Amino acid sequence: MNWQELSDLTNTTRVSARRFEESPYVERYETAEMVRGVYAGRFFPVFNGEDPIQKYWVLRCKAAIYDVPEKPVEISGPDALPFLEKVFARTISTLKEGRGLYTIACTPKGGVFMDGIMFKLATNRYWYVQADGALETWLVAHSGGYDITISDPNSRAIQIQGPASLDVMRQASAGAIDENMRYFQSGFFDLGGQELYVSRTGFTGELGFEIYCQGEATDHGALWDHLMASGDPFGMEFSSTSSLTTRRIEAGILGNMTDMDITMTPFEAGLGAFVDMQKEDFVGRAALVDADRRPLLLGLKCPDATPTMSSIVLDGDNPVGRITAGTHSPTLGCGVGYVRFKQAGDWSRRTLRLRFPDGKEHPCEIVDLPFFDHNKEIARGIDRTIPRPANAAE
Repeated sequence: MNWQELSDLTNTTRVSARRFEESPYVERYETAEMVRGVYAGRFFPVFNGEDPIQKYWVLRCKAAIYDVPEKPVEISGPDALPFLEKVFARTISTLKEGRGLYTIACTPKGGVFMDGIMFKLATNRYWYVQADGALETWLVAHSGGYDITISDPNSRAIQIQGPASLDVMRQASAGAIDENMRYFQSGFFDLGGQELYVSRTGFTGELGFEIYCQGEATDHGALWDHLMASGDPFGMEFSSTSSLTTRRIEAGILGNMTDMDITMTPFEAGLGAFVDMQKEDFVGRAALVDADRRPLLLGLKCPDATPTMSSIVLDGDNPVGRITAGTHSPTLGCGVGYVRFKQAGDWSRRTLRLRFPDGKEHPCEIVDLPFFDHNKEIARGIDRTIPRPANAAE
């Protein structure tokens, strides 16, 4: 399962652990109350007995450390660049070593197959950090005629997110990581005597970093302990992904196979800015040439209730869309979620009705995404304002 709503914590089942990868960090944080999800073939903590709202404010006001399941896949070899140009919808040739790039892979019919971040580690060596889905199989299926190697570097990501994350990483790197590291910049750094790949990215909309281990070359327990010790002076706490999920919805970050899938084009998902149609060819381009550029996926605010997956959005008595993900926004003080409309239209800023599975209805407002920080000034480190929780002491 992939935690989206509080009700998911009781909708669980037992699965064979042999089918999925265990986290090398799990012994450092597991409790008897932990509930785990499966994503990209990996276990990860979706709940660990904590108060998700308290952890949310730790994330927004200090820093939180997350063990996340997104999986790097390595593509290397003499034909790595032309291959990546073929299978991804953004221009890869301009990506410089030590930089990351958000990019989408489309199906031949133009649907969203995969999204993630591409990193150039060296000439003819790239990592693509994938979301949920069978990426490696898909890459192999398109690799005929290319001199490339597709491999699993056995890397697991840790995210350190929040306004104090820069202080934590400066401490962890003995000053090597500082304000000069730009958004989406990346590189190898010494963290407590170990070489790790670090990027200034994340899945929360907050200023943050991701740390990628180097397979068996990494002492995972020592790395975790070093990061926790580095974060302690700045109030950093471990959190399951429950708080991360709330913040990613506020930030308008979409979940592959949850909010978008192969039945939706990048334009319909509101991600047209990440498709380079000037490229001569890539998988799905022909289908996208005449595709409708208008989005089907928008935001929804509900002052009286928290949207739940599969709740229906009504225009009068007509069902016009459904909720793909919802949460209560502690920052905005209302329910927020994503609504996928059946047809494109002038939905933004309209007041519609939200019908829950139990039949109850509430008014809702359709808005553009994200719900706040439209220019990503928080993630870029431009806006360093520390929010004040509504229940904070005067």
